[in-house]
Amino acid sequence: MPTVVLMDASLSMTRPVSLDQCSEELQRKNLAVAGLTMLFEHMANNYRLEFTSLVAFSSLWELLVPFTRDYNTLQEALSNLEDYDKTCLESALHGVSNVVQQEWGHACPTQVVLVTDGSLGIGKGSLRNSLQTLKGRPEDKKFPLPFPFPAKLFVMCIANAEELQMTDTMHNLVQLLQLNGGDGQIFTMEGQLCLKSVQSMFGRLIDAAYSPFPAVLRCGNLASDVQVFPRPEPVFLDEEIDPMPRHILTEVDDVGPGTTEEPEEETSANQQAGKVPNFCVLLHGSLKVEGMVALVQLGPEWYGMLYSQADSKKKSNLMMSLFEPGPEPLPWLGKVSQLGPISDAAENPYGEDDSKSPFPLQPKVKRSYAQNVTVWIKASGLQTDVQKILRNARKLPEKTQTFYKELNRLRKAALAFGFWELLKGVAELLERECTLLPDTAHPDAAFQLSHAAKQLKLASTGDSQYAAFDQNINPMHTDFSGGGAGM
Repeated sequence: MPTVVLMDASLSMTRPVSLDQCSEELQRKNLAVAGLTMLFEHMANNYRLEFTSLVAFSSLWELLVPFTRDYNTLQEALSNLEDYDKTCLESALHGVSNVVQQEWGHACPTQVVLVTDGSLGIGKGSLRNSLQTLKGRPEDKKFPLPFPFPAKLFVMCIANAEELQMTDTMHNLVQLLQLNGGDGQIFTMEGQLCLKSVQSMFGRLIDAAYSPFPAVLRCGNLASDVQVFPRPEPVFLDEEIDPMPRHILTEVDDVGPGTTEEPEEETSANQQAGKVPNFCVLLHGSLKVEGMVALVQLGPEWYGMLYSQADSKKKSNLMMSLFEPGPEPLPWLGKVSQLGPISDAAENPYGEDDSKSPFPLQPKVKRSYAQNVTVWIKASGLQTDVQKILRNARKLPEKTQTFYKELNRLRKAALAFGFWELLKGVAELLERECTLLPDTAHPDAAFQLSHAAKQLKLASTGDSQYAAFDQNINPMHTDFSGGGAGM
């Protein structure tokens, strides 16, 4: 999960802060640099595989350091940061959006750390003005939040809560967070503005977003201590009435290997280096050489997979992708708990010469997307279906079977959608067609059109006797069609 540090370089950041302990005067900018230095040192020691970028802004924004793992470069750019003019946060957020999309696209989750003193600008271009003019903007001038990619926004204020509450700054920052979907947090300094309080604030950020996730990877009698980066988020299941967060257990079990081609990267785990034999290193090397994946159990009925992912010709990482919680995360694989070695099977499921495979499992229920389901996404689709019925109606009785087939297909779809007005409308169209029949028309055509219109009108009332979904409208038997008396 890459990080973008958005550093306020406006003149208000140069305001001095007096310290009681010494005669030296520090600027708010110095406190911000001290806090970011602490964050960079933590990430260099614990998040070495993650990428970080540094963007500075005032009325304009500038990419000081593109995404990198070299925290010395980030620290050097931070130390050489110059002072500019007024604050314009909207353009800076546009800049962050551009930087992330150019490097990672729209799907990569990103953390944005905004470091500011809480002075949000004056007049046009200020955050206050931006929030007041959100509505009625043209498409090319829309506010950059929410970001077009999954993002958490952390606001680090080089000010205490009392100072921010004297104006509407805190209200504006809360609104900014809400525009991004509420993912993130606002941090303020506690007590006096000093190095100790800014380190405490950045310490809270580290605990919330950059704390390591130690775990134990276990397979039978083999085990290895690992750390997962970034820290896995709790998962909520939408179908649960009262959803409870699912957390990954700190002891995960390696279930078994399987082949793979091009897995996708989601989360990363660091390798344990050294001369001591290490199961994690062994597993990583094996998966890399054999081009396979290993199923891993993360908790009760929750699974994922481990695989090797190369980010350069020489370096590769052991990656972990998480499946949706549940006993059957991959429908074609069946229940993970029922997987086992080939030796346990009565006969080799792959055949003696690997000529067959038990996978993919065929679903017991035919999927809806494999059936002929009527869907009207646009008005033109509905119009086409109605015109098809009318064309067949004009060719009665030769097209009697096709007419009723199309009529019943539309009837079922309308009943499924609760589209009673459609049934009534088509019934009126059929009645109109009946009055427009030429004198040379077959007598059976008028009977069939009147019968179909009557049945559609009855179904449009919603009465269960006539609006049953599985019930079809059958052709009317007449003397002209060779049947008995009419219905």
